[in-house]
Amino acid sequence: MSAVFILIAGSLAAGAVVLLLMPLVRRRADAQPISAWAAAAVTGLVLLGGAGLYAGFSNYQWNESATVSDSPAAKTARDAKRLAKHSGTVEEWLELGRSYAELGQSPLALRAFVRADELAGGKNAEAIMNMAELLVQQDMEELRGRAGRLFERALELDPSSRRALFYSSFAALGRGEPALARERLNRMLANEQDPQVRALLEKGLESAAQQETRLASEGTAPAATAEAARIAVHVTLAPALAAKIPGDAALFVAARDPKAPGPPFAVKRLPARFPVDVELTPADAMLESRRIAAGQQLEVVARVALGGTQTASSGDPFGQVSYHVGKDGRLNIVIDRLSP
Repeated sequence: MSAVFILIAGSLAAGAVVLLLMPLVRRRADAQPISAWAAAAVTGLVLLGGAGLYAGFSNYQWNESATVSDSPAAKTARDAKRLAKHSGTVEEWLELGRSYAELGQSPLALRAFVRADELAGGKNAEAIMNMAELLVQQDMEELRGRAGRLFERALELDPSSRRALFYSSFAALGRGEPALARERLNRMLANEQDPQVRALLEKGLESAAQQETRLASEGTAPAATAEAARIAVHVTLAPALAAKIPGDAALFVAARDPKAPGPPFAVKRLPARFPVDVELTPADAMLESRRIAAGQQLEVVARVALGGTQTASSGDPFGQVSYHVGKDGRLNIVIDRLSP
C-alpha cells in the first residue's frame, strides 16, 4: 500500500513542479529565461518541502504493511495456503487448528484437526480431543453424541489424559452410565490439587450418585409415574418460513421454566423436517438436578438453528407453547416467528 501511495504522491508533485516552471522558463520579449539554479531551487522546494511537511504532520504508518503481514491472522492464512499445496505433517495441521481456534474460526479449526486425525490414522489423541472440544463448544448436546465418542477414543489412546477423563466422565453421565462416570471422576479427584476443579469433580460425583439412586428407583416405579413425566408436541412449520430453512438445518426442541433461567429441563436435536412429533422425557435432561417431573409448568420451544448451535441466534425461526407436565397431552407448536 505504501509503494502505491508514494507513486501517486510523486506523480502529483512532479506535475506541480512542471506547472510552476512553465511560466518561469517561457521566453518573453522583456525578460530573460530563468536560470538552471532557479529551476532547481523551485523543484527542490516543492518536492523536499512537501515531503517534509507530510512527514511532520501526517499520521500515516509506513510500516503498516509489514505489521499486517506479521499478524496472527496473516500468518495463519499463509500456513493454510502452504498446507493446501503440500500434505504437511500431523503437528503442522495441529498447529494450524490451534491458530484458527485462537482466532475464533471454529469451523476451520475443526477442519484442520480432522485433517491431522486423518494423517495420524486415528491414532493421535491430541487431534481427537481438539475435535471433540470444538464440537462441545458449539453444542453441549454433542457431549452425549459424537464428541462423547471422540473422547472415548482419546481415552483409549491416552488413558492418563485428564482432559479425556474429565469430558468422558460427564459424557457417561449424559448417557446414563453413572458407575463409569463415578469411577473416572474418583480417579481424577485422587490427584487433583486445584480447589475449583475439585469442587467441580465433587459436583459430578453428586450427580452420579443421584443418577444411580434414580435408576434404581425407576426399576420398581409404576409405569404411570414414568408416563406422567413426559412432554409430547407436534411441530409444524409455517409455509411463509419454508424458504428460510436450508436442507441441513437442525431443529432443537427444549423445555424451559420461564421463571427459573438456566439450562433446559430437557432438549432434543433433530433434523429440521416437518411435520414432526417430539417427546421429551427425564432422559433428555442436561443436568441431573434439572429434569422433567409431573406437575411442572414449562415452556416448550421449537427452534430451527440456522447457525447450527443450541444457542439461539437472531433470525432463527421458532415457535413455543406452554405445557403442564402430567396434565397436557400432545400439543401443537407452529414455527411462525423469527428470533429478534
